[in-house]
Amino acid sequence: MDVTFTERELDVMAILWELGSATVTEVRDRLDDDLAYTTVLTVLRTLEAKGYVGHREEGKAHRYMPLVARNAAGQSALRRLTEKVFAGSPELLLTQLVSGRRLSPEELKRMRQLLDQRLKEARQ
Repeated sequence: MDVTFTERELDVMAILWELGSATVTEVRDRLDDDLAYTTVLTVLRTLEAKGYVGHREEGKAHRYMPLVARNAAGQSALRRLTEKVFAGSPELLLTQLVSGRRLSPEELKRMRQLLDQRLKEARQ
C-alpha cells in the first residue's frame, strides 16, 4: 500500500500517532498553525476517506485514530523521496543524510551497526 500525505495531512497524522487517538479539538489545539475547527475536520474526513484514519463516536464528538502505522507511512515516503530526489539511489540518500547534518558519534555508531547487520544479512 502506497501511503501518501499532503503536508497538512502529515501534521495531523503526526498528532494522531503521538496521541493514539484525538478529537478534532485535540488535534486543532496541538497544531502549530491556528486553523479553523472546520479546516481540521475537513483534513480528518479526507484522511478517513483515504482509509488512513478511522473514528468512533464519543458523545457529540468523534474520536479519530490512525489506521496506518507511522512506520508504513515512513517507508512509503522514504521510497518516494529516494525515487524522486535521489534518482532511486539509497546510497545517495544515505550520503546526504550523514554529510548534510551534524550527527553525534553515538548516532553514527548506531547507523554503522545497522549497516553492518544488513551487510551480514545480505551475505547469508
